[in-house]
Amino acid sequence: MTDPTTATADKPVAAAGRAEATARTRSLSGDAWHDLRRRPLFLVAAGLITFLLVIAAFPQLFTSVDPTLGDLSRAREDPSAQAWFGYDHLGRDVYARTVYGTRVSIVVGVLATTAVVGVGAVMGLIAGFAGGWVDSLLARVADVFFGVPFILGAIVVLSTFRASVGQSVIGISGLVIGTIGLLSWPIVMRIMRSAAIAARNQDYVKAARALGASPWRIIRRHMLPNTIAPVMVYATIALGAFIGAEATLSFLGVGLRDPVVSWGVMISEAQSYLRTSPHLLLFPGAFLVVTVLAFVLLGDAVRDAFDPKGRS
Repeated sequence: MTDPTTATADKPVAAAGRAEATARTRSLSGDAWHDLRRRPLFLVAAGLITFLLVIAAFPQLFTSVDPTLGDLSRAREDPSAQAWFGYDHLGRDVYARTVYGTRVSIVVGVLATTAVVGVGAVMGLIAGFAGGWVDSLLARVADVFFGVPFILGAIVVLSTFRASVGQSVIGISGLVIGTIGLLSWPIVMRIMRSAAIAARNQDYVKAARALGASPWRIIRRHMLPNTIAPVMVYATIALGAFIGAEATLSFLGVGLRDPVVSWGVMISEAQSYLRTSPHLLLFPGAFLVVTVLAFVLLGDAVRDAFDPKGRS
């Protein structure tokens, strides 16, 4: 007959064994997600980003004021109960413009990041997998774009093609997104190329080649899942940086402009009234800083979660 004491003592051991087995069979992404849920930094950053995404998707839930409607009699009035963030130089509600500007700033950042990751990842995978002259050619092309200073290159591109898009909101935004993507993809290409070269020499890729798998199948089924992690970590951090880049270009007068409502446009318009009406810069600037910081913190947490050496 089984000893009840022994049976009871075996239960924690069995539970620990099941937990250990689950940890061993968990995928890299599953292991990273399990680690992220226990990081306060990730939870805070994810909460802030979720709140900002809600504002961007449903700005009408936070204000009923038209962000483009101005009343010159209220120009540069200080914050009050009627207008929490005050009015700008054209008498437009700064709070409403800050809320609606969230959508444009985040959309520009997301689409620019998507373009950068899409182009860079494809180029990096092809270069790393093919090797030889293909790798050398794509690497030299990336070096050319990488050697162009971002601000200088953006000013040249935006100044050259600005007249061709007119005052269309979609045209202006698309030009800024395309410019950021054109000048930033080499970074992703280098990250993906390094990961692809490392994966190309692994046994599972060699085995797939020996079994006659096509290059497309090897890239899609074997290399891409094992190389995408560092790119996604970079993309998380870069999204916040691209939002800041849009604001920088708008501040310099070559990025977004009216009638587009974005934080960068608001900061650009506020520079002439900084001494007399600092609230014009304070509120959109604060939203911009918090957003960029949230994405940077999220990227740091994701990087640590995907780095096996950083986990205990």
